[in-house]
Amino acid sequence: MELREALRRRRMVRSFQPRPVDAAVVVGLCEEALRSPTAGNSAGVRFTVLAGDAVSTYFDAATDAAWREENRRAPGLMRAGAVVVATCCPSAYTDRYSESDKSKSGLEDRENWPVPYWQTDTAMATMSLLLLLEEAGLQATMWGNFRHDQRVLDLIGATDEQLVASVIIGYRDEEGDFRSPSLHRATPTRAERVRLLTL
Repeated sequence: MELREALRRRRMVRSFQPRPVDAAVVVGLCEEALRSPTAGNSAGVRFTVLAGDAVSTYFDAATDAAWREENRRAPGLMRAGAVVVATCCPSAYTDRYSESDKSKSGLEDRENWPVPYWQTDTAMATMSLLLLLEEAGLQATMWGNFRHDQRVLDLIGATDEQLVASVIIGYRDEEGDFRSPSLHRATPTRAERVRLLTL
């Protein structure tokens, strides 16, 4: 599959078939996704793969009973075959930028980063993972850490890490999946969001 085709085909899936996903395949794709850029080669992005029974354990940590009972997306999402929790280690960046070849930047202090590249790098690796999953014939959705982030971090045993997002993975349930209502919003076209500046 060409990259342009993967970009066109990739979309967030909110309902999955009750079908297992090969955890070893997902682990391999995560390793490939970590080829994405990382500031100063800080290597501060982490992926934690949960599959099989661990998926329901993830949802127990990441949601509450009310959400699981009332949200119309819950059943379809919870049928996923795997979840990848994407985290970052800010200290990997501040430690790296305190080394002799980077120390003049002043970025050994976390507060001095105008853009927190530990989050930027995690986002780039996560996008790479989404495209690799599409190429591998799997579908996914990126799920924000809008609730219970500490519970998720505790579940995966992460210390000194920030939760950025989770990638929920499986095989699309064609009949049960539905498109986000956000897609109906009027937005600028892709062409309108690209500037060409000639000097």
